[in-house]
Amino acid sequence: MALLSLRNVSLHYDGPPLLDDVEFHIERGDRICLLGVNGTGKSSLLRVLSGDVQPDTGNLARAPGLRVTYLPQQVPTELTGRVEDVVCPPLGGVVDDTRRVEAVRILDRFRLDPEAPFASLSGGMRRRGLLARALLGEPDLVLLDEPTNHLDLDSIGELEEYLLRYCRTFMFVTHDRAFLRRLASRVVELDRGKLRDWRCDYDTFLRRQSEVLAAEAKQWALFDKKLAQEEVWIRQGVRARRTRNEGRVRALMDLRAERSRRRERVGSVQMAIQEAERTGQIVLKAKGVSFGFEGRPLIRTCSTVITRGDRIGILGPNGCGKTTLLRLLLGAHAPEGGLTPTAGVVTHGTNLQVAYSDQLRAQLQEDKSLAENVAPGREYVQIGENRRHIMGYLQDFLFGPERARLPVKVLSGGERNRLLLARLFAQPSNVLVLDEPTNDLDLDTLDLLEEQLDSYKGTVLLVSHDREFLNNIATSVLAFEKGRSDAPGEWLGAEDGWYVNEYVGGYDDWRRQRVQHAVPAPAAELRPPPRNERGGQKRGLSSKDKRELEGMPLLIEKLEAEQAACHARMADPAFYRQPGEEIARTKQQAETIANQLDTAYHRWGELEALKQQGS
Repeated sequence: MALLSLRNVSLHYDGPPLLDDVEFHIERGDRICLLGVNGTGKSSLLRVLSGDVQPDTGNLARAPGLRVTYLPQQVPTELTGRVEDVVCPPLGGVVDDTRRVEAVRILDRFRLDPEAPFASLSGGMRRRGLLARALLGEPDLVLLDEPTNHLDLDSIGELEEYLLRYCRTFMFVTHDRAFLRRLASRVVELDRGKLRDWRCDYDTFLRRQSEVLAAEAKQWALFDKKLAQEEVWIRQGVRARRTRNEGRVRALMDLRAERSRRRERVGSVQMAIQEAERTGQIVLKAKGVSFGFEGRPLIRTCSTVITRGDRIGILGPNGCGKTTLLRLLLGAHAPEGGLTPTAGVVTHGTNLQVAYSDQLRAQLQEDKSLAENVAPGREYVQIGENRRHIMGYLQDFLFGPERARLPVKVLSGGERNRLLLARLFAQPSNVLVLDEPTNDLDLDTLDLLEEQLDSYKGTVLLVSHDREFLNNIATSVLAFEKGRSDAPGEWLGAEDGWYVNEYVGGYDDWRRQRVQHAVPAPAAELRPPPRNERGGQKRGLSSKDKRELEGMPLLIEKLEAEQAACHARMADPAFYRQPGEEIARTKQQAETIANQLDTAYHRWGELEALKQQGS
């Protein structure tokens, strides 16, 4: 029996229906990713499933006693009080001690202070609090709308582990392809009011979807050709309307009616980044830059040289100071005002023209229309050598004329981000600064953004927690860490700020290269190195360590071969025709091997560090 079912459900506001006579079932054990273009109704569907929105027609059937929890895309503004009270509010005015104990346990897992005022938390910490509330009490079905928004990389990894270990059935919307690939056992696409249930992993979905859309385009082309031929025939005049041709006339009327009912697939965004005259070869230099507030260190040291064409990814936990680092590096070029280092110096190259996108979208004015936000007081925007009317330009970003006249406050999260890109790319630039640009974007727009950034000849500074996006875009990484890459034995405590270390490559390259002890860890997990009998620090490798180090390359080679074989089996289309238990077993095996590889690389780094200490 299905946990939850939609039967003949329809829902629409203005325009075409978001849900058009939909039939859908969620079975126990499903891990469903819901995909679709921004604005097609993904969040609305989740709200229907949660019971927050009633459909116009049809019904929602639930298994007896089913408990459903829902994480919305936007953090509600009305939530106040202690974190513990927000996560575990009294039920009917009564405080349940058992739930309180569980709430404290899950808050500890998400590293949240139960006594802290919820309103004082950062966006990422509030997001963690809402996740804790949604997961409290082991619900039967969890609905998650963009759960990774504003979460740092450690939190995303912890969330993946928690969902796989403790949540048997959940459905989620995400733009994070690494998160999607690891968690989804079933992909459902919302397209033009209909649900397509692919029942496969994401990469298989992409291949099958491409084949289906190609077949649909071919079928429509044949239909349109036949309709055009019949329209030519009917225009021949009286001869076409003789009695013996009345059947053909009626068939033409049916063709016209069928064509009028067709819903075209939502188009793709047409974006292009406007490039200004190029900078000098050196864009900026930072040497020994440190910064703090009220005597408390935030950034310990940052030294880097950024040259024209570099694409720099900035990584670190929530609240570590990534946006502060941007303001330090940009100085007077930062739109909200630059910051002056408390130590060290930043120098800029020549002819910098900076375009900046902030993660909170504060540059958008809620009560003004889309057109006024992109081109205030103007009807035209200058795009390269072309002068474009603002309505035509916004259509490139999938905002029709009617929508372009609406205030920003009616837009969904993905539409707001798309509007911010439209505003940003209308400005000529040679330095592009993007603070969490992928939040809420649909995957088609995300792919196009990657293409544009890849061909951009200027310099990009990028704050993101999207692992695949960083892999595809970043040429190097500035990472906030508690240890120095050039001094492996030096540690910082929780109150001592952060070092900013530089690594070549993207996210996966950073994971391989990073100094393992420099990875941020909770204060309780930071332990001093063991001491020897004379009271000094333990140094060098023991005989057992040496044997382990010598065997590491062979162990990693063996694990990588097993991982390659596992991935090859999963890439075979026949793999997904096996029983569900076999598919789940193989995926679990792949996850286990990946974890073993991470552990092996981690241990290899520890042993190499010990070897260097002893040399």
